[in-house]
Amino acid sequence: MAYFEACRESTRTEMARRMATVPVTRAVMSTQRTESDLARRLLGLIDLTSLNPSDTEASVTALAALASTPAGRVAAVCIWPRFIDLARRCLEGTGVPIAAVANFPAGANDVTAAAAETAAAIAAGADEVDVVFPYRAMLAGDDATGLALVRACRAACGESGRLKVILETGQLGSQERIRHASELAVEGGAHFLKTSTGKTQPAATLPAAAVMLEVIAAAKRRGITVGLKASGGLGRMADAAAYLDLYEERFGPGSATPASFRIGASSLITPVLAALG
Repeated sequence: MAYFEACRESTRTEMARRMATVPVTRAVMSTQRTESDLARRLLGLIDLTSLNPSDTEASVTALAALASTPAGRVAAVCIWPRFIDLARRCLEGTGVPIAAVANFPAGANDVTAAAAETAAAIAAGADEVDVVFPYRAMLAGDDATGLALVRACRAACGESGRLKVILETGQLGSQERIRHASELAVEGGAHFLKTSTGKTQPAATLPAAAVMLEVIAAAKRRGITVGLKASGGLGRMADAAAYLDLYEERFGPGSATPASFRIGASSLITPVLAALG
């Protein structure tokens, strides 16, 4: 747990300074690009997602058809594990990675079950797994379960699988709890920190993302690379742009790439493709 203490003091001070400057910086950045420029940037950062109870083979096939376009391709397609094989067939030759979910959406405390779901998704052909952090356990004072679950799921991803840890920040509530959950996920080996499942409210918020970015920055100073995925209610280009600008205000223009920054969305693809003509 020494990692947490090493990060906290520097992140608090730096966070206060940066949050004071973010709105102005975002406004400046947003005025320096056209709508088509923004759409082109966003397209390659989208995790095109459908995680509805009503999803069918037909709806997943239709989703996959939007993933690779003449203007470029999305960062990944995120679906229920039962559709992995179908998605692989639909996306063959496109280079679009497949993401599946585990421990979703409840964020249960069963470490073994979450790791087994992760391993099964990777074995079925998923390139990435978005696993829900057991946030209720942490809220009850149990840090050990969250750390163990992330470590077990990271191990289940093997050498090539990428693990995104969904913190469900709206349920954590305070900045201190969001920071602590982020630190636990980083310590456990997360490749990405993700804001929300999109199944609870509030979902993604800029203040929560700012806290997560400070933990990511602290990890980077220690030689640990972690990305950010903003997810939950980001259906408009302006909403997605706010998170993109927040990220690049922290790490520099052009720093957001599919390896470091994602936007989890389904409806965002419609305005993005419309803006690209």
